[in-house]
Order: sequence, then C-alpha cells, then structure tokens
Amino acid sequence: MKKIIASAVGLMLAGGIAATTASALENEFGGYWRTRLYLQDNFDGQDSGSIYLADSRTRLYYTAKFSDDFKFVNKFEFNTAWGDANGGDIGADGTSIWRIKNSYADFNVGTVNTKIGSQGAAVARGFIFDDDFSGVMVTPKFGNVSIPLVYMSVSNEDVTEFAGYGHKSKKEGIDENLWAALASINISDAIKVVPYFVYHEATGDFDNYYVGIDADMKMEAVTVWGTAIFNGGTIDDVDNMGFLVAAGADAGMVHGQAFYATGDDDATDGDNDQFISAPGSSYYWSEIMGYGAFDNRVSNGSLGDDITNVWAANAGVTIKPMDKLRIDADVWYASLAEENAAGDDELGVEFDGKLTYSIYDNLTAEAIFAYLIAGDATGDEDVLETGVRVSLKF
Repeated sequence: MKKIIASAVGLMLAGGIAATTASALENEFGGYWRTRLYLQDNFDGQDSGSIYLADSRTRLYYTAKFSDDFKFVNKFEFNTAWGDANGGDIGADGTSIWRIKNSYADFNVGTVNTKIGSQGAAVARGFIFDDDFSGVMVTPKFGNVSIPLVYMSVSNEDVTEFAGYGHKSKKEGIDENLWAALASINISDAIKVVPYFVYHEATGDFDNYYVGIDADMKMEAVTVWGTAIFNGGTIDDVDNMGFLVAAGADAGMVHGQAFYATGDDDATDGDNDQFISAPGSSYYWSEIMGYGAFDNRVSNGSLGDDITNVWAANAGVTIKPMDKLRIDADVWYASLAEENAAGDDELGVEFDGKLTYSIYDNLTAEAIFAYLIAGDATGDEDVLETGVRVSLKF
C-alpha cells in the first residue's frame, strides 16, 4: 500500500510541476471499476461441485496532453480477489496488486501518428491479437486510408538473461517478436475493409505468418462483418496450412455470428493444418466456453479465447423494455474442428442470459446466468455459471 500511495503522490506531483512549467498542458483523468460475485459449477466436466468467487478491479487513467498532436498516456490497474491474503483480506494492504497497464507517448508529425511504449492494439478482431504490448506503432494516413505498422516485443533473450532486470521471462532464452502491417480503408461511410499481414518470429526454426482481411458494412437496419485469415509458415520443418473464417450480423433486436478455425486432421502427413493462435490472441464469445464476463476460466475441453481447432455458431436477441433496462439472450453451439485424443469433438450447447440495468449514466449492474449442456469433449456433467457484476466508468 505504501508503494501505491507513493506512486500516486509522485504522479500528482509530476502533474503539478508540469502544469507550472507548461501552461498549455492539460491533465486528463478517467478510469474504470468493477466488482464481480459469481458461482461456477462443474467447470472440469465432472461432478466436482461449485466454487464461489468475488473480485474487484480498478483502472485509473492519466493523460498529459501537451497539444492536439502530443500526449503522454498512462493506465494503472489494481486487482483484488476477495479473501486473498494479498490485498483481499482484513487490512486490504496487498503489495503486488498494482501494475502499469499502459504507458506510452502518442504524437503526430504531419499525417503520421506514432505511439511508443506499453500500449494496446487489436488485429483481426482479436483472432490474431487483442492485448497490451511493449513496442511501437506508426500509422501514416492518406485520406481515407490509414496504414498501421506495428512492432510488438514478445520476449527478448538479452533481457531475460540479464540478472540486473531482477526477473526471468516465461520464455527464458528466446527472442520472439510480432510484426504487423495493416491498411484500414474506408471505401464509403458504410463500408470498411482492413487487409493485414502479421509475421511471428522466434528463435530456432520458427517462421509463422498470417494474411487476412476484415470487412464491415453498415446498412440502415443491420450491420454485417466478416473475417478471413490464412496461417502459413514453417515451424520445426513442418509447413503451416491453417485458416480461420468468421462472420456476423446485428439487426438490433436479433444478432448472430459463426467462426471456424482449422485443426490438424493428420499429425503424420508432413504438414500442420491447425490454425495457430499468436501470442496475445483473444476473442471472447460465450459466457462459459468463451470466457465472457467472468473470465477466470473456461469449461473443460474449450480453448477459450484462443480460436483454434474449433467451430461455433450463435444466435441471440436483445430487448430493451425500458430506458435503463436491457435483456440479452443467446444460444451457442460449439465443437472441435478435429477430434481430441479421446476421439471426442462436441463441446455442447450453451444458453446465456444477461440483464443489464443502468443505475446511473456511468454505473451499471448486470445479472448473468449461463448453462452448458455438455458434449462429449466437455465431460459427463453439464456446466453452470451465474453471478452479478457492477461496473463504473468515468
């Protein structure tokens, strides 16, 4: 707690000093807070009973805006599980719950925007990447076309082996990076396409790449979207030949989506047909099989937000019976694209329901219930999840 207070005081002092030395500086503050209380039952696919969890998350945002073309962006995060000895017990004085989520310089030179530091980005709606990273994003803009060029550092051998940094990487001794080039093209006010190329490199015989395109179209009554990705390259002398396709539509009251990512149908045929998820890939879908609102774990057999060797389809409705109340109901069916080692593939049919009430304009309460009729790849027992989430944005 002392470290947190010291950091906060330091931030305020820095903001005060900057304000006295640069009259043009604007201090912008914002944040997010949420608390969840929920129950999860039979997530291992067996009759293992229920677990009850509660946790809180706070994010504080501070941006030093020097001009319309130059700003310094920071996002800080505190996470606490209720009952945890580190910040969630009596005294609530955890020492490792504070983290820096983002910290980067954001500036324009002519029509080129540059972001340097720890920042967030999404590529291919999250099928390839949707996370924070340390690196550089340079985005030149030409009329209705923007071309983000991105470098993401995944692991640096020199950092992980240098004792002076005081830590070890999960991938010690490995150099690993992601490089991405995208072109965001607004064909019209209603149509947008984003082709992209992502190269994933690592120490050893590892060259993995993605070539894909996103398309979005807005019409008067409905919006539709689609994504197609080819995954190629070579890993340990094995050629990659995977692909992913996804599409969805939203007409306000009704919506739906589907996606398919290849699995490897024959491990002995000399190539890999499975779509390989990149570091930082994250695509949330259903509540139980695809993380959803209570994203501490997924049901047995599911790959969660790593969309690989799976196909799924969804249909749902959204009803707003009054100004502050919204009701969402969805059904999902999911299966592995190729059978697992036990010869099973069906994950099951999931029913999700959510009631959202706006207590104030920026304070929302949600009640969520989800039930998975387990398929053979999930286990013998059906899976249940229910809980509430209260969130605040400012």
